[in-house]
Amino acid sequence: MGLTVYLGIVPAEIVKGPASHLAERPMHGRIPRGPHEYHVVVALFDAVTRARISDANVTAQISGVGLSGGSKKLELMQVAGTETYGTFFHLPSRDLYTVKLSVERPGGLRPLRFDFKYDHR
Repeated sequence: MGLTVYLGIVPAEIVKGPASHLAERPMHGRIPRGPHEYHVVVALFDAVTRARISDANVTAQISGVGLSGGSKKLELMQVAGTETYGTFFHLPSRDLYTVKLSVERPGGLRPLRFDFKYDHR
């Protein structure tokens, strides 16, 4: 089972949107405040058919150099009519972060693992 994985990391401030949108349903239960809060977004596609995947369990662990970071489950969400996975992370310092993704699909033998580097310096 081959996957194509896209990772995005943006300041939480960007996903706030207009105030009326927030009153309807805050993303992931809350939108954190502060200069070190970031929204992590993952889009998954079948590598052969290029079909978007929306039936996976996705977790992310983000850690700075020499540190072990916390792990969080990413929630399935709708962005511009497409399904992606996301949640918020606190990235407290300028660092070179490692993002470790685990993707598990129904009927899969074992989770697939993907490592990314995120330069936040």
